[in-house]
Amino acid sequence: MAIFRFVIASFVENAPAVCIIDRYLLVQFIKSFLIFFISFTGLYVVIDSFNNLDEFLRYGEQTGRGTLPILFDYYTPRIFTFFNMTGGILTLIAAMFTVTWLQRHNEMTALMAAGITKERIVRPVIIAVGVIALLGALNREFVVPEYSDALSRNAQDWLGESAKQLQPKYDNLTDVLISGNHTFANEMRIEAPKFRLPRSQPGVGTKINAANAFFKAAEGDRPSGYLLDQVSEPENVAEAESLLDADGNVYVMMPKDHPWLAPHQCFIVSDLSFEQLTASREWRNSASTWALISALRNRSLDFGADVRVEIHSRLTQPFLDMTLLLLGLPLVLKNDNRNVFVAIGLCGAVVVLFFGVTMASRGLGSNYMISPALAAWFPLMLFVPFATYMTESMRS
Repeated sequence: MAIFRFVIASFVENAPAVCIIDRYLLVQFIKSFLIFFISFTGLYVVIDSFNNLDEFLRYGEQTGRGTLPILFDYYTPRIFTFFNMTGGILTLIAAMFTVTWLQRHNEMTALMAAGITKERIVRPVIIAVGVIALLGALNREFVVPEYSDALSRNAQDWLGESAKQLQPKYDNLTDVLISGNHTFANEMRIEAPKFRLPRSQPGVGTKINAANAFFKAAEGDRPSGYLLDQVSEPENVAEAESLLDADGNVYVMMPKDHPWLAPHQCFIVSDLSFEQLTASREWRNSASTWALISALRNRSLDFGADVRVEIHSRLTQPFLDMTLLLLGLPLVLKNDNRNVFVAIGLCGAVVVLFFGVTMASRGLGSNYMISPALAAWFPLMLFVPFATYMTESMRS
C-alpha cells in the first residue's frame, strides 16, 4: 500500500547520511516522548498507589519486606502494560510537539529555504516512531507474558490469599463441568470442588466432590490436571476403576490404578489451566500472541470471537501506530502551525476519531456482528487511504 511504501522510503532514502538536524530532531522527539511517558506513568502510579496505600502498607508488614519493594513488584509489570496501552498516542503527541517546536523557532522555514522537503525533515521522527512501535510489539510478546501471574492480581489480593468466587466452566475436551466454592491463586487451589462427569460411571456416578483441588502442570508421564484431595463422593474412591473417555484415554485417575495417589485422592486430567479457569480475561490480555493461538487450538477451551479479534489486533497494532502518526503529523505540517496548544487540540481530535472507530470495529467483531479479521483490519482499510492522501503535503 502507498502509505507503507512511503514509510519504507523514509527508512531507506539517503539512509547513510545522518545529519545534525536528524540528531537534533531525534533528541527532541525522544526527550518529548520520555517526558510525556514518565509524566503519565507517574500520574497513574501516584493516584493508584494512594488509593490502595492501606493494602500496600499491610502487605509490607505481612511479608516483612517493607512497602517500597511491594510497590516496585506491583507496578513494574503494570508500567510495561501501560507502555503498550499508550505507546501509539504518546508517539503521536511527541512527534507533533517536536515538529511544532521546530516551526515555532523558524527552524522549519530555514530548512525548507535550503531546499529540504518536509518529508526529509521529519524522516527521523517517522523512523523513531517505527522503532517504538516495534519495541511495543516485542514488549507485548516477550516481556508482559512473563508477568502474567502478577497482572492477574489486583491491589486487594496481591498475595493471592483472598478467596474468589469460581464461575463454573466446562472442559470442552472431556465435557467435565468444573465448579466449586472459591479459588485461591497463591496455592492454585479450588475450595470444595465439584466435578460433574459427562455421564454416569459404574461405581462413581456423575459427580466427584472433594475438600480441595490443586492444579498440577504436566510432569513426566503425568498430564496436567486437578488433584482432588479428601474426596467425599464417591465414598469408595480407593476401590474405583480409572475412567476412560470415548477415545480410550484416561481422564480420571484413581488410586487403584495409580499408586502415587493416596487412598482419598483422585486426579482429573485437564488442559484447562488454573489461570484460564479463574481469570480468562486477565490471562488473555497478558498472554503472548502465540499463547492465544495455542489456546484456540486447545480443545479444552472454548474462546469466543473476542479472542480471535485480539489475535488479529496484535498483528495490526504496529501498522495502526504508524497510520495514526501519518494522520496527525501532516495536520501540523500542512498549516505551518506554531501554536503548541493548537497542535495538542488537533492531536486530540485525531486520536478520538481514530480510537473511536477502532474500538467500535473491535466491539462489532467481538459480538459476532462482523468477522474477527474484518474487525481488526477495518480501521487500516478506512484510514490508510486518508493517511496516504495527507502525506502528499509532506513531499512539498
